[in-house]
Amino acid sequence: MNEQADNRGSEEHSFHRLTVWQKVMDLVEAVYHESAGRPADERFGLTSQIRRAAISIPSNIAEGYGRIHRKEYVHHLAIARGSTMEVETQLILAVRLGYAQRDEATDVWTLLQETGRLLHALIRSLRPDP
Repeated sequence: MNEQADNRGSEEHSFHRLTVWQKVMDLVEAVYHESAGRPADERFGLTSQIRRAAISIPSNIAEGYGRIHRKEYVHHLAIARGSTMEVETQLILAVRLGYAQRDEATDVWTLLQETGRLLHALIRSLRPDP
């Protein structure tokens, strides 16, 4: 077990302190702001889908952090990383369909790339050495 897993109950070692969790919370806010101006008839389609996918990223980080075994934590981090790719795909579709402006999407895309890199690094640090 890593030190993080051993101290998960204390406030000092909460998932709130993880840089990746903090960054992805910024991402969720950006997704909500970017998608706020979409047409009402799109509210239950792509808008809902991108928001759910974005929310699943910090949720999976937090859920994995709360798991007892490192393997479960890594599994949830991998799911979170997959969700970043879902959001990216949905963002590309929003631009292609004219629901999002490219410049607004670029800000979200930048946060997505940073989140993906942070998740990849965290996953790599938690996996046992080959």
